[in-house]
Order: sequence, then C-alpha cells, then structure tokens
Amino acid sequence: MGWVTATDRRAVLLATAGLTLAAGCASSSGAVAHPVRSPSAAPALPAQLTHGPRDRPRVALTFHGDGDPATARTLLTEAEKYGARVTVLAVGTWLDAHPDLARRILDGGHDLGNHTLRHLDINAMSETEAREEITGCAERLKRLTGSIGTWFRPSRTPVATPLVTRLAQEAGYAHVLSYDVDSLDFTSPGAPVVARKVLTEIREGSVVSLHFGYADTIAALPVVLEELDRRGLAAVTTTELFS
Repeated sequence: MGWVTATDRRAVLLATAGLTLAAGCASSSGAVAHPVRSPSAAPALPAQLTHGPRDRPRVALTFHGDGDPATARTLLTEAEKYGARVTVLAVGTWLDAHPDLARRILDGGHDLGNHTLRHLDINAMSETEAREEITGCAERLKRLTGSIGTWFRPSRTPVATPLVTRLAQEAGYAHVLSYDVDSLDFTSPGAPVVARKVLTEIREGSVVSLHFGYADTIAALPVVLEELDRRGLAAVTTTELFS
C-alpha cells in the first residue's frame, strides 16, 4: 500500500464533510511582522459584535487561547500556510505559562485579545470579580505586548451581560466580540464534524469560534481553509473584518 499524503487525508475529511477538494488552492509563505494594536471604537457598530459586514467576502476565525502550546503553534503555522490571519482571545493564566506565544501570535500577523484571566463564568461573577478577570488579562497583555489587545471576549458564554459589557468598556475595550458560528470543536466530535459544522454555517462576515488545544481542530483547519478559498472567502483578522 502506498503512502497517504496530507492532501489525501484532507480529501477524505472533505468527502466525509460532504465537500470536494478544490485543485490548486493557494498558500502563502511565512509570518509577517505585525504592529501591536490597541482597541478602537467603531461608532456605527453595536457594543457587542457577533458578525461583520455581510456584503464582503471576508470571515474571521477566532481561537480561544488556552491549552497545549504545541497545538497553538501548529494551528498558527497551518493558518499562515494558507495565507489566513486569525484572532486569538488569550486567557491570562495561559499567557503566564506561555508568555512567548503572545509575540508568536503578533509576529504571525494575527490579532491578539482578552479572554479573561482564568476562563471562569464571568457572567455569574460579582462586579469586583468580573472587573478583576478583565483587567487581570489586560495587564498581562500590556506587559507582554505594550497593548491590552484588540478585542475582549467573555469566558464561558457567547454573550456578555450589560454589566460585563460595561466593565470591558471601562477597561478600554470598545466592543465585546461574540460569534455567529460555533464550531463545537471543544466537544471533540471528530474533525469531519467540526469542518462540516463550520462550513455549513459560515458566510460573508461570519465570526467563527474555535479553540486551541484540540486535535480535531488541527485536522479540520486545512479542510476549512481550502473550502473557504474555493468559495472566495478570505480568512482575515477581526480588525480587518470590521475595518
């Protein structure tokens, strides 16, 4: 029996997800330098964002920054091979354990944001506790990069309460970043299921929720990126999506 190539494996995943492999998918070379960005307000947009403009062929793949750092590096490298730029919402304690990843994310041309200090149920917290979760992660981001990060995403919930939204704004985040496509990769349903879930629901302007730390996500990402390329949808940072 002959060797099975990476393309063969992706073709199997695509077929399982009910898709076909497009020939000649473009890829891009290495990482590019990326300036540290600070949050900026977009007055025309609501305080809580779930998707970007529906009239432009762009989507944002957002990753919850936690888990095995090797998986994170693999996913970032895989995205860059396809010319994709992603958004990483980092957990503060994860940055404490792996401070080099903050620069790795930015040097790859990706967005880096705040996903609270300890990844607890922020909507269930008191005002004092919730503020500490937001500012604690913001302080780590600023120490490592010079900026509190471009976006804030609440932990353990897709939607922030009015209290958490206000606290995020007080901390310097003009908008709370939610999503309209949940990959459910954290349930480890298998790479074909993750790819099918994303590709069935994604459309112009979508913000997709994904996670570092899961093998299914690593296997599904090339499938997703190849199909996005076939559809003419560019995977860009959230900053680019809303610009």
